[in-house]
Amino acid sequence: MPILFNEKEMLFKLDTLSSSYIIQVYDEGYLLHLYYGAKIPDMNVKGLAFKGLHTSHNPGNEIINNRLGNDQEFSMDLAPMEYPTFGAGDFRTSAIQIKNSAGNSVTDIRYKGHRIYDGKPQLEGLPATFAREDEAQTLEIFAEDAVTGAAVTLIYTVFEGYGAMARSVRVTNTSDKAMDLEKVYSCSVDFPGMDYQMVNLYGEWFEEREEVHRNLQHGTQGIYSKRGGSSHEHNPFLALIGLDATEEHGECYGFNFVYSGNFVMEVDVDCRCCSRFTGGINPETFNWHLEPGETFQAPEMVMVYSNEGMTGMSHTFHRLYMKHLIRSRWRDVRRPVLINSWEAAYFDFDDDKLVAFAEEAKDLGIDMLVMDDGWFGKRNNDDSSLGDWYVNTDKLKGGLSSLIERVNALGLKFGIWYEPEMVSPDSDLYRAHPDWCLHVEGREKSIARNQLVLDMSRQDVRDNLFEQIASVFRNNKIDYIKWDFNRSLTEAASMLLPAERQGEVFHRFVLGTYELMDRFTREFPDVLFENCASGGGRFDAGMLYYSPQIWTSDDTDAIERLSIQFGTSLVYPVSTMGAHVADRPRTPLATRGDVALMGTFGYELDPRKLSDEDKELVKKQIEEYHRYYDLIHFGDLYRLIKPVDNAYHCAWQYVNEEKTETLVTVVTMRQRRTPFFILRLRGLDPTKLYKDMDTGEIYSGALLMNAGINLTPLHTGATDHAPSTDGTSLKKYFKELGN
Repeated sequence: MPILFNEKEMLFKLDTLSSSYIIQVYDEGYLLHLYYGAKIPDMNVKGLAFKGLHTSHNPGNEIINNRLGNDQEFSMDLAPMEYPTFGAGDFRTSAIQIKNSAGNSVTDIRYKGHRIYDGKPQLEGLPATFAREDEAQTLEIFAEDAVTGAAVTLIYTVFEGYGAMARSVRVTNTSDKAMDLEKVYSCSVDFPGMDYQMVNLYGEWFEEREEVHRNLQHGTQGIYSKRGGSSHEHNPFLALIGLDATEEHGECYGFNFVYSGNFVMEVDVDCRCCSRFTGGINPETFNWHLEPGETFQAPEMVMVYSNEGMTGMSHTFHRLYMKHLIRSRWRDVRRPVLINSWEAAYFDFDDDKLVAFAEEAKDLGIDMLVMDDGWFGKRNNDDSSLGDWYVNTDKLKGGLSSLIERVNALGLKFGIWYEPEMVSPDSDLYRAHPDWCLHVEGREKSIARNQLVLDMSRQDVRDNLFEQIASVFRNNKIDYIKWDFNRSLTEAASMLLPAERQGEVFHRFVLGTYELMDRFTREFPDVLFENCASGGGRFDAGMLYYSPQIWTSDDTDAIERLSIQFGTSLVYPVSTMGAHVADRPRTPLATRGDVALMGTFGYELDPRKLSDEDKELVKKQIEEYHRYYDLIHFGDLYRLIKPVDNAYHCAWQYVNEEKTETLVTVVTMRQRRTPFFILRLRGLDPTKLYKDMDTGEIYSGALLMNAGINLTPLHTGATDHAPSTDGTSLKKYFKELGN
């Protein structure tokens, strides 16, 4: 069984195939964290909690001290607390802080009981990983603050076969007085040392999820968002890896927050050189008022341990999310190759131009036309009409149904763009309901992209949006929706909430968006949803629960995309990364295609402007998309040469589960004077023989991984077997001999 309880020693042991996690119920009901790391068979770890003698500056428990004679082995300020509280003796970062009816925020929870059961609970109103009873096991630890009546349930689900755990927290007010949750983190883990690098994904619009490493220092370091979405700047992912850890070797602890709003993930290193990871909803923009009998459910944190480097960590995240997070039927179905109108036309289109795109696209082998921003209301630029989800008949003169029929007649599917959470001041919706946007009475409304943010915490707002958009879907054959989100939240106040609940607006906004997305995906389960937020501003695990793919970045330059896609792949599967071939002539079309294959694949250009030579290359790219689809979307990804580690080359590889085939892609980002280049592959079976399907050469898996292949060009120009000039690329496909 993956979860064991030793009643005599009061120890919980949670095991996956590769890791163990151990919790102790200590004297007076304190919950201590004893171990998280490589799998161990026994539980003789109680001595690991001792961190040295404490001083008068490190408070202990009065009852324990009196009974044991000033117990010098226990202080809340030094002990590895499983879920640390505020104000009761632990001065490090706390995970929970509750303001009680007396007006103070002292919080102190103690163990009261537990429950172990098969399967995994749903989290009400929230996205989360899921599992059948035979796929996971769950531990619920019941704790209580005896003074305030706050009942805190710590929830742990073990995915034994994945080396992963999911954690969340539930708080119920069992008293007869109201209380305010000022902080409720989803996860806390104490580490016995500080010899780690912190890895996170940092960036901005057009440069999302760049991989960043830094050694831990004394004090607090971390990442956050206060923007209302998970943000371009910091992805809700953080890893602690050993100082000697690499892609292939070493210990890695990965944490990913299944949430699409404001968050904090931080590491606090104390004076004893111990590190505490905590993460959850950002308390700076959060306060939740709990009346007697009410319950608050925190979002989920997924934890992954790997002793096979960052690649092992990534593979666990990828496999877990593919099977236990993404719900869409499109997860396992081959997705259509689409062409999006945005970079081809922006707002300048009509139905005839779109049909002309579709006619060219059909001849190239493209499966779907997506009509982007500009089709609704009086939308000819970005200064009006968001919220008016009816057809602009000046553009679509025959109406939407006529356009779709014309596109379908060519054999193409049809997709459409929406930005449901936003409203333009110049719109019928805003003129009718100016109170429906987030705003503070008496304050100016901040404008970004000429738009305001609708109050998604309001049921009437969500109902209006759903009926507007669903009526379009019910009356037209729409196969795809691009759901955009183009600005951050400001003046986050709701006209329907009382003063004591205004601190709930940011979280209620996210819950409202989830509720609306859930309604759409349930009524229209066959529609392919792609999330977007000015590119990758809301690329997170919470959104993957509703949409199986997310637009990775608005930056469609192939060379710049390399670091964005590599960083994203630390956590998220290749099949979730929206990636298109765009009109970026500084990079050859062939390279743009190879980079876009590291994702969902599609086009972002005017197909009428392609030369005959380019059209033939596009046809070849689409053929390769179908040929390698299963290998790329369901195989394991290996980051052979990261763009952040090498000034010249970038390389990656896919290997199928059976290790019978592999595809290698190399991009020369810039050329050097003496380009000697040996590339070693990974993930193959060393005993198998593999055939290079281009040259017919046969290699053992051991040779390909240990000796490698020589990709040094024969001369300074491009060759048939190696990339050499700036921006060129190469693919090599190997198949097991005899298959």
